[in-house]
Amino acid sequence: MENLLITRAGAGVIWALVLFLICFFAVHISRLASLGRQAQKRMQQDAPPPKPNQEPEKKAPQPSGEPIYYIVEKKRRAKTSFSQPKEIKFK
Repeated sequence: MENLLITRAGAGVIWALVLFLICFFAVHISRLASLGRQAQKRMQQDAPPPKPNQEPEKKAPQPSGEPIYYIVEKKRRAKTSFSQPKEIKFK
């Protein structure tokens, strides 16, 4: 009779563990699914709607043989020598 009670308690522990694992995975799978749905909605909102029956955009012609000059400001070095400090009088 004692063995019968031990096996019932052991089976109860095993079933409780199995039930916990099922619930644990169900919760995490549902959270991942909701995150995926939100990401899909965001991607659809960010993407521009398709433009039917329009020609693809034409690229601007590249200038041929002409060099391109960029205006760059020259870097100024910090002063290595400073003048004497000035006296400031507060009223």
